[in-house]
Amino acid sequence: MGKSKGASPKLPEVGQWPDKIAPAVAIAGIVLTTLGFLMAFFYVPPVAGAAVDGVELIGGMMVANKLLISQKIFYFHMPVAMVSFVALAFSCYYGVRFLMTREWRYDTCSAIAIEIALVFVVATMATGEMWTRFEWGVWWTWEPRLTTYLVLMLIVIAYFVLRSAVDEPERRGVFCSVIAIIATIDVPICFAITRLIPSSIHPVVLREGGMSGEMGMCVALVAAGMFCIGFALYRARFGQVRLAQRVEAMKESLED
Repeated sequence: MGKSKGASPKLPEVGQWPDKIAPAVAIAGIVLTTLGFLMAFFYVPPVAGAAVDGVELIGGMMVANKLLISQKIFYFHMPVAMVSFVALAFSCYYGVRFLMTREWRYDTCSAIAIEIALVFVVATMATGEMWTRFEWGVWWTWEPRLTTYLVLMLIVIAYFVLRSAVDEPERRGVFCSVIAIIATIDVPICFAITRLIPSSIHPVVLREGGMSGEMGMCVALVAAGMFCIGFALYRARFGQVRLAQRVEAMKESLED
């Protein structure tokens, strides 16, 4: 016997309240990031150069601790790295929730969060490589912070490879949730590695005397803007995915 006329399929929800504020948050993010850009180049002084003791051989070149205009990259490199860490933390949280409940909404949230994380991971690597080239004269060196973050990026990429390779939905959700958790475990390692290995040439700025007040203000401004942009991207992608899932559910109900 078919479904009664009064019965309606359970459809994925769309149009939640965060979606209503997402456009305004996106605009705020663009404004804050632009203000931070202007502040970085026209107000605050250069960040202290790479932490080398006098002159050091890096990648076959002798590098000294210098103050360069290229170090303005720092004000964007650090905020996008922060957003990537937070996005990975959310992906881990939703991955754990999926493993506990097997509710597909959490799998969707975890997947979208790690998509946003990938955007900011790539931005972090790009700005980091520019900084490395300008500061140390090389495009890459096996410095601990760079190496651990490269491992993080490879884990995130592996997440999408695995998600495309596994066809069975529940197995895919379980495997991807585990990968999201593993990626997040690497986050505190990336953050603490320059403190755990004092010989690291990567600068440690979040310490007493590491940044002046105007430097911290600029970083905070750009970080606020990047977090707003990250939130808006997440909500836009979430709405797109849930709408597609809603259409698919309606198709299945019509076929039944």
